Amino acid sequence: MIAAAQRFRLLGSLPAIRGRLTEAAPLGAQTWFRVGGAAEILARPADARDLAALLAGTPQETPLVVIGAASNLIVRDGGIPGLVVRLAHGFGGVACEPDGVVAGAAARDATVAEAAAQAGLTGLEYLCGIPGSVGGAVAMNAGAYGDDVAGTLDWAEIVTRQGALLRLSAGEIGFAYRHSGLPPECVVVRARFRAAPGEPSAIAARMADIRSSREATQPVRARTGGSTFRNPDGGKAWELIHAAGCRGLARGGAQVSEKHCNFLLNTGSATAADLEGLGEEVRRRVHAASGVALAWEIKRVGIPASRPEVVS
Repeated sequence: MIAAAQRFRLLGSLPAIRGRLTEAAPLGAQTWFRVGGAAEILARPADARDLAALLAGTPQETPLVVIGAASNLIVRDGGIPGLVVRLAHGFGGVACEPDGVVAGAAARDATVAEAAAQAGLTGLEYLCGIPGSVGGAVAMNAGAYGDDVAGTLDWAEIVTRQGALLRLSAGEIGFAYRHSGLPPECVVVRARFRAAPGEPSAIAARMADIRSSREATQPVRARTGGSTFRNPDGGKAWELIHAAGCRGLARGGAQVSEKHCNFLLNTGSATAADLEGLGEEVRRRVHAASGVALAWEIKRVGIPASRPEVVS
């Protein structure tokens, strides 16, 4: 646990903002897994200018973690030291243009897809299959069903760790598979996605197909965090997990999904340590069976209750 005196010292070093600063803010209920400890200080800035002032005035040695929809995240049981930033209502706008959509970082990916469809724009249907927000999608080059952010993004606006507001083109960001080359500890605040006029019935049909496929193949109604591991070069993570005999494997209240074995589940009583430990056990078994060291796609942040053994 993070001591009250430590929280007080950190809070006293932060600038006043128009948004909210909260000490010892519980985070578990805000994550899709519903596990984890508290943030030492949770900041909810009012808008991009407020965020820029906060970061510019925060001591550079202060640890910084940015949380979006928390759909692909494990917050460890000991909580997160330092400053946690979560973007809320002031970053949720979505505006359609003749050839694209501009969206705030807190806008849900599915909301962007729906707005584009209502405007008769095609090319962003894939976003309805990604359970997260725009900021996270840009930061990790999220993708699904044959498309990804790298292929549809025009630009993203960020606030740097030093408080500067910048606009970067997709080429300047430098995307790779499930990765972006954004500056360290920056915060995505807005993005523009390319789209084109399309046939509304075809757009609707494509989105219906994506949603139907997700429902049929993924545990979308469970407490989960999306795909747990990245696909290795030339392979599928789920195939390696299945071949290693990990489908249905459990630890405490955590379980590998029977429906899609690249998903971890909180069956109701899991801790963050259960989930992370189970993930590391899956990595161990896959490595032993195939020689492949799976890389986590789920982000894990904070102080663990115990340190799980990891596969190098």
